[in-house]
Amino acid sequence: MSALYAWLRRHQLLVDSVLAVTLGLLSIGQLVAGPRTQIPIALLVIIPVAVRRKIPATAFAIGAAGGALQLMFPHPLGSDVALLVLLYTVAAYRPRRLSVAALLVCLAGSAVGAWVWLPAGGVGIIERLLFASVLFGGLALLAWVLGDSMRYRRGYYAALEDKAARLEAEKDAQAKIAAAAERARIARELHDVVAHHVSVMVVQADGARYAMRADPDRAETALAAISGTGRQALTEMRRLLGVLRSAGEASGLAPVPGLGELRELLDQARAAGLEVSYTVSGTPRDLPEGAGLAAYRVVQESLTNTRKHAGLAATAAVALRYEPDGLSVEVTDTGLGIASDEPSGHGLTGMRERIAMYGGTVQAGPLAGGGFGVIARLPCTQQAAPAPARAQPDPGAAPAGWPAALTWSGEAG
Repeated sequence: MSALYAWLRRHQLLVDSVLAVTLGLLSIGQLVAGPRTQIPIALLVIIPVAVRRKIPATAFAIGAAGGALQLMFPHPLGSDVALLVLLYTVAAYRPRRLSVAALLVCLAGSAVGAWVWLPAGGVGIIERLLFASVLFGGLALLAWVLGDSMRYRRGYYAALEDKAARLEAEKDAQAKIAAAAERARIARELHDVVAHHVSVMVVQADGARYAMRADPDRAETALAAISGTGRQALTEMRRLLGVLRSAGEASGLAPVPGLGELRELLDQARAAGLEVSYTVSGTPRDLPEGAGLAAYRVVQESLTNTRKHAGLAATAAVALRYEPDGLSVEVTDTGLGIASDEPSGHGLTGMRERIAMYGGTVQAGPLAGGGFGVIARLPCTQQAAPAPARAQPDPGAAPAGWPAALTWSGEAG
C-alpha cells in the first residue's frame, strides 16, 4: 500500500488528469444534448483539475470563471463537481486567508445558482436560499473543511519532521562536542603519562651511560629504574586504552591517581636524581576524584618540566596548602627555567584546562630570584576530614636557602 501511495505522489499530474477526465464523463450526456457553446465552458471548469496541485489558486480562479459562465444556461452540469475539487485543493495547499476567500466565492455562486436554476413556480425566496445553503453551500463548506484539515495535518507532520531533524542535528552536535572534549581529556592524559615517564627514562639513561665504565653498579641501578619506569608507563597506557575500548573493562585497571599517590611520584623523581622536598600545611581534606587527579597532574607536569629545563643541579619543592576555601598546589625549582624563545608545548595548557574545569586558576612563570614556579588553586568546600598519613610533611627538608614565599618576575600566559 505504501508503494502505491508513493507511486501516486510521484505521478500527480497523471492522477489529476485521470480525475479531470472522470469528472468530464459525468456531464457528457448533458453536453451532447445541450447547446454546443456549453462545451468550452465545461472544459474551462474541468481542465484546471489536471494542474490543481501545481497552481491551486490559478486553477480555482479559472474554474470559478467557468462556473460563473454556466449561470447563463438553464441547468447545472455534473462536471461542476470540479469546483468542489478545486476548492478543496486551495484549502489544502494555500494559506487559510486565500482559501476562505475561495469559499466565499463558492457560497456566493451557490446562492446565485440556486436562484437561477430552481423553478420559480411554487417556491419562495426562503425555500430557494435554504435549498442553496444545504445542497450547494453545504457541499462547498464540506470540501473547504476537508481541505483545511488536510493543510493543518500536513503542517503538523512537517513541524514534527522539522523538530525531529533539529533534535537529530542537536544530538549530533552534542555527540561531536562530547567526542572533542573526550579527545582533549585523553590527549592531556597521554601527554602527562608519556612526558613524565619518558623524561625519567631519559635522565636515567644519561646517568647509566656516564656510569657504565666508572661505576657499573650505579649503571645497573639506572637501567633497572628505566625498566621499572617503562613498565609503569605501559600500565598507565593500558589503563587509558582500556577506558577507550569499554567502560565495563575499567574495573580491572589501575585506579585514577590522586594526592594519595604523590609520595610515589616524588620517590620516582628522586630516584631519577632530582632533589625534591614536600610539605603540607593546613587541615587536609578529601577532594573529589577529578580534582585530586588535576592536582596530581599539576605536580607531575611541573616536575617533568623541571627535569627538562632546570638543569642538573636544580632542586624542586612541592607544597600543598589546605586553605578554608580550597587547596593551593605550589611547585618551584631553582633551575634555569624555560627560555623565553622556547615553545611552551601542551603541558601548561593542559594544566590550566584541567584546573579550570574545577573552577581553579594556574599561575606559572619565572621567579624573581631565579628558577621557575607554578601555583594552582582549586576551590574545595568539603568538610574537613582527619589528616591521612600521607598529609604529614616529607622527611626530606627543603633545600638550604629556599625562599619562604614566591616572588614572581612574570607570569606565563
